[in-house]
Amino acid sequence: MESNIFKKIADSSWFQNLIIISILAAGVIVGIETYGDKVKAWMPLLHGLDYFILLLFTVEAVVKIAAEGSKPLNYFKDPWNIFDFLIVVVCWMSIFLPNINAGFVAVFRLARILRVLRLVTALPQLKMLVDAMLKSIPSMGYVSILLFLLFYIYGVLGVFMFGENNPVHFQDLQTSLITLFQITTLEGWADIMYINVFGCDHPQWGSDNCDNPVANGVGAVIYFISFVLVGTMIVLNLFIGVIMNSMDEVANEQKMEELVAAKTKGGAPSLNHDIDRLQIQLKEMQEQLQFIGHRIERKEEERLG
Repeated sequence: MESNIFKKIADSSWFQNLIIISILAAGVIVGIETYGDKVKAWMPLLHGLDYFILLLFTVEAVVKIAAEGSKPLNYFKDPWNIFDFLIVVVCWMSIFLPNINAGFVAVFRLARILRVLRLVTALPQLKMLVDAMLKSIPSMGYVSILLFLLFYIYGVLGVFMFGENNPVHFQDLQTSLITLFQITTLEGWADIMYINVFGCDHPQWGSDNCDNPVANGVGAVIYFISFVLVGTMIVLNLFIGVIMNSMDEVANEQKMEELVAAKTKGGAPSLNHDIDRLQIQLKEMQEQLQFIGHRIERKEEERLG
């Protein structure tokens, strides 16, 4: 019976809203404390509020553990719960172990800052976004390899083409790679392009470090514009596509989990649940059929070619 009470408390909206407010308050308090002597008079109040918020986080962990009933260790099966629990433990250690070396002080301060990240666990929408990002890591790895190859090719080419004219940005490979990273942010890339289009001795676009001016003309225009189009507009957008696909997968998984939970609680799932499940299955079948169709068309083209 008690476990049911704790479960109701943990799932109640007022309790979840209280934790969200506490997380936001903890973030505000940490931000105010960065002003140092300017808020020195308020430090006792801030420390008192900080201890109170830590107490609320502790109560939250106890309630969620108790909500598991006879299997309290199930609380630690969720990685997000482990993250929350470790932050609470580390923050309490900073209180009961005041005489510690500087290295541990940095860890305790980091734990207080990381409490703001608990907002991810408190808001299901943010949690879904983070889960989608973690799920997309394997696919993002391949996109990263493609991006690295692009940077490497353009970096080496940039040293060969512009190293003599513009050593500030293309003196060697590592300098060239840093310049290309700056270009992907679209920060001042046109100025760098004009230096290499007209030469480093140009009165308007020239550079202070100009010993061997070389105007690359159209070649520089093609180099920079092609890199911006491919590196910034295409490859980086692949990351967005991968994350969006992962978000769809996470959303579908959550729907399936809800269907399973509805069956577990007793009774047959509602008609809406059945429709959602059929839509998910139809979507997966359509993706498989499209993939098979592309494979058949490709093989047919290879046979005819």
